[in-house]
Amino acid sequence: MTPAARLQSAIEILDAVIAAAAAQGAPADRILADWARGNRYAGSKDRRAIRDLVYAAIRTCGPIPASGRAAMLLLAQRDPQLAALFDGSAHAPAPIGSNEVAAQPGIAPAWLEERLAASGISGDEAAALLARAPLDIRVNRLQADPAALVLPVEAESLPVPGALRLPAGTMVEQWPAFAQGLIEVQDAGSQLACLAAGPQAGETVIDLCAGAGGKTLALAAAMGNQGTLIACDTDRRRLGQLAPRAERAGAQIAHTLLLDPGREAEALADWQGKADLVLVDAPCSGTGTWRRNPESRWRLTPRELERLTALQARLLDIAAALVKPGGRLVYVTCSLLDEEGAGQAAAFLGRNSAFEATRPDVPLGMPRGPGLRLTPHHDGTDGFFIACLARA
Repeated sequence: MTPAARLQSAIEILDAVIAAAAAQGAPADRILADWARGNRYAGSKDRRAIRDLVYAAIRTCGPIPASGRAAMLLLAQRDPQLAALFDGSAHAPAPIGSNEVAAQPGIAPAWLEERLAASGISGDEAAALLARAPLDIRVNRLQADPAALVLPVEAESLPVPGALRLPAGTMVEQWPAFAQGLIEVQDAGSQLACLAAGPQAGETVIDLCAGAGGKTLALAAAMGNQGTLIACDTDRRRLGQLAPRAERAGAQIAHTLLLDPGREAEALADWQGKADLVLVDAPCSGTGTWRRNPESRWRLTPRELERLTALQARLLDIAAALVKPGGRLVYVTCSLLDEEGAGQAAAFLGRNSAFEATRPDVPLGMPRGPGLRLTPHHDGTDGFFIACLARA
């Protein structure tokens, strides 16, 4: 493919990404994968170049663009070589018109930038949300000794025990160490959230929003498979991914519970007041994960944020009933908005006098309200809020 043909393909893919964002459709990486399957003539260098163009445009535009062409025009304003490819030749985009309007730059749609700024995320902190993320892995202590593990490439040791960092795009899924369950792909911030939870051998631990089980597996490793670990979620597809992952990792999950949305407390009735630890990795806006999913900021609306904060509050109250006296509730979101983090935890403490906030002994993060916050700029991790809430 010529550079101009790559540019035109990127514009067409961006049109699909924009339409999917508006309709809550497929994510950008899936759209790119589908395009590659349908256009076999594109070689690996072509696909890589097109992907880089698509994601560069997504990261540069703040509000959702009017079109893929408008998004790419914004990049062309900053890159004369790219602008020259709008020449109207075969398979190339049409020449740039004198009255054409490029997309607007920025961090996010204006309303969302304002919410972030009100939560202390602006300037360099905000810009770091759209950088490219590295690849972090967790050494699975159930199967491997971190000190003795040998990997195909050199990895950077991180402050979180057992966390290693690799260059973005490293194909760890093809390594024998991955197939043997010696390592798991997991952002260092996610690993630190499990460290802050402090699961101990012999405890009863409930992962209330387990999803596909990334944190569940980390909890099992920290407990050394000693105790009772319960993984719950309302998403059958994602929860169904846990069993094969646990088998590969050598992790023992005592119970896997598929919850009925709105009736979670009924399914968990047998565990009321019995848990030493309940982890609530709540559904959220995902503002802390934009490095990996930059187009997700075009999908969030004020109404959806309101729905998520209401759900988070309800899940916290469900979790509180599961914690036994002397136990703890750990609330985690991959969001940097205070209404999903510090404000949510403070509201919970205001209506649950039996709980108090404690500061986890962890090597990263900054205090934020009743908890701590991790950011890409300050900590080099995805963005997280973590609150450790102890029951008297």
